[in-house]
Amino acid sequence: MYHTNSSNPAASYSSVGIASAIVDAKPAELVYMLFESAVDRLAAAKGYIEREQTARKGEMISKATAIIVELQRSLDMEKGGEFAERLDALYDYMLRQLTQANLHNDVAKIDEVIKLLTPIRDAWKVTSEKN
Repeated sequence: MYHTNSSNPAASYSSVGIASAIVDAKPAELVYMLFESAVDRLAAAKGYIEREQTARKGEMISKATAIIVELQRSLDMEKGGEFAERLDALYDYMLRQLTQANLHNDVAKIDEVIKLLTPIRDAWKVTSEKN
């Protein structure tokens, strides 16, 4: 079920721990984890830009983008109404900013997206802690 790396037992245990956390998580915790992962990937991308590691920067932005796309796809436009529409537009904006950041190695655009994601992530954390 899991791919383990016998040359690195710590990595194997870590991956099992992450998988267990996901299996045991409530929906709000999973959404929080997605936001947290997107922010972490973007922070890593900034570091790769600073170290001029273009390929790794692209990988991190791509992973963050994929998370944002999935969050956008999960919006219930019917039940969410105007709030869902605004979030949809915000996600669109973030995706455009990340495209530009990737093309131009623009740390400021990544920072902007992190600043937009952070309060949403924090709200999901509070929600997950209440449930």
